Amino acid sequence: MKQPVRKAILPVGGLGTRFLPATKAMPKEMLPVVDKPLIQYAVEEARAAGIEDIIFVTGRGKTAIEDHFDHSYELESTLAARGKTETLEELRSVLPEEGQFSYTRQQVPLGLGHAVWCARNLVGDEPFAVMLADDLVHAPTPCLKQMVEAYDEVGGNLVAVMDVPRAHTNRYGILDPGAERGRLVAIQGLVEKPAPEKAPSTLSIIGRYILQPAVFRHLSDRAPGAGGEIQLTDAMAKMIGKMPFHGYRFSGVRYDCGDKVGFLAANIALSLDRADLRDGIKSFIRSLDLNT
Repeated sequence: MKQPVRKAILPVGGLGTRFLPATKAMPKEMLPVVDKPLIQYAVEEARAAGIEDIIFVTGRGKTAIEDHFDHSYELESTLAARGKTETLEELRSVLPEEGQFSYTRQQVPLGLGHAVWCARNLVGDEPFAVMLADDLVHAPTPCLKQMVEAYDEVGGNLVAVMDVPRAHTNRYGILDPGAERGRLVAIQGLVEKPAPEKAPSTLSIIGRYILQPAVFRHLSDRAPGAGGEIQLTDAMAKMIGKMPFHGYRFSGVRYDCGDKVGFLAANIALSLDRADLRDGIKSFIRSLDLNT
C-alpha cells in the first residue's frame, strides 16, 4: 500500500540576484504576481493537493515569509474597525493551523539537493513533495494535485516535465525518456544541465517533485555536481531502476518567475484571468504601439 504524500518541502533560501535591487531587502518568493506573493501560490497549490505539513528551507533575510503566514494584529484590527471583512477573511485564510508550517535554515547555499537534504529530519521516512515557488503553474487543476493523483496510481518517484528548446537544455535536469503512457513517461536516466548537443532529449524537469525518502541517503554523500553544487537530479538518478520513476506531463502553463520576462508574463496572464482586471489590462495592451 502506497504511503500518502503528506509533506512538502519549499526551498526558499536563494538570494534572488536576478531581481536586484528589488530583492535586496525582500525575499524573491515575496515578489507579487498580481496581488499575491509567489510563495502564497505555492502554498495554496500544496494545500489543494492534500499536503498537511509544509517545510520551508530558509536562509538569511527570509523572515518576511514567516511573517506573511502569521497574524498581523494591528492590520487585522484596523481592517475590522473599517468593516473590511472580506479582505480580513482573505488574509486569515492563508494562515496555517498551529504546527502545520515549520522552518529550517540552509546555512550555506550549496544547491537544491542540499536544501532538500536540510529538511530530512522534518520529513522522516515517508514520501514527500518538493515545490519551487519560482515555477508558477497556472492550471484549472493545480499541478501538484495532478501529480498526487498520478502518484496514487504508479507510486515511486514522480517529477513534473515539459519540453524545452534544445538550446535551453543546459538550464534544466533532462530526461532520458522511456515508454510513454498517457501523461506518464518512464525515466531511464537523468542528466543535470547537459549541453544541447549531449542532451538525451528536450524533456526537462520543472519545480515539482514527489520523491521517496531514499533520496536523502544519496544526498548525504554531498557529492558536488553541475556548477559545483549538490544537485537533486544526481541523487534522483541513483534511484532509477530501484523503484518506479516517471515524468509527468502536467496540464497547464508554467511561468519561470525566476526570470524577469517569465515573471512579467505571469503577471499579464493571471491579470487577464481575473474578471475585475481583464478589461483594463486588455485596454492597456491595445493602446500600446507594439511595432516600435
